[in-house]
Amino acid sequence: MTIRIASERALRACIELDPETLAEVEAGFTALAEGRVTQPPILRVDVPEHRGEVDVKSAYVRGLDSFAVKMSSGFFDNPKRGLPSGGGMMVLLSSETGVPVAVLLDNGYLTDVRTALAGAIAAKHLAPERVTTVGVIGAGNQARLQVSALRLARDFAHVLVFARDDAKADTFAAELRERYDVSAEPATLEGVCRESDVLITTTPSQAPLVRAEWLRPGTHVTAMGSDAEDKKELEPEVLRRADLVVVDVEAQSRRLGELRGVDDVAPIELGTITKGAHPGRMRPDDITVCDLTGTGVQDTMIARMAHRRCVERGLGTDIDA
Repeated sequence: MTIRIASERALRACIELDPETLAEVEAGFTALAEGRVTQPPILRVDVPEHRGEVDVKSAYVRGLDSFAVKMSSGFFDNPKRGLPSGGGMMVLLSSETGVPVAVLLDNGYLTDVRTALAGAIAAKHLAPERVTTVGVIGAGNQARLQVSALRLARDFAHVLVFARDDAKADTFAAELRERYDVSAEPATLEGVCRESDVLITTTPSQAPLVRAEWLRPGTHVTAMGSDAEDKKELEPEVLRRADLVVVDVEAQSRRLGELRGVDDVAPIELGTITKGAHPGRMRPDDITVCDLTGTGVQDTMIARMAHRRCVERGLGTDIDA
């Protein structure tokens, strides 16, 4: 039995934010909506004394010859230690035998990419056609990737950044100006919300940050920070005011995401849009919200692509187990 072992360096060399990878992740959402996916609830282990958590996610897509089981960690005091807050690995298993096919030692990289691409998929179907200003709440790795991925779906000229640490907001804005042909600057939390055509929230906040009264008509919000019972980035009135609320998995959003405790809002799932059963944004002045809690099917789709590209490009090491 041969297993391909791929390091983070190898995976970074073959997986990036590109249209092909976006299409692969989008196909996963479509398969989920079409009922072709077996996806168990998330298993989570909390480590509260170190502000840590480990999630285990998986999904099998009928007809595919392999599927992923992923362990991902978030230890939010790690930056104080000079370490990234996110980590993890994925194991790809044969759908026929259950035998391991590959071990992808990505340290959370594949999770970061598939999460950012989910934001781009949401924007592709929900954001206004014309986007001038993008607002980002948070200044960590996912904030950077979300802005990069958004460029696959929309052009934009200006970025506003809010972070609790002013120095991090300044640094992030400077990076955006240097990397992209955009203007970028720090702003207040209220200012970011009021001035943005697309608003992206990327924090582990335990108290709502975004108020409904701050959103202007036509705004699209992608909220991806709330993925546990103690997290919340949007006040409930944001969801109630929205013309359309979209989630990756409704049951998951009601348990771990922004829909927790908001029983009077009826969302649709993102796959319903990607498979063409719902048009997404319907009017220019609609306020749309997409709550992303992260799904096992995203992990399976990106793990399979990563393994395929590693084999095609001769990356990684085969071992006999």
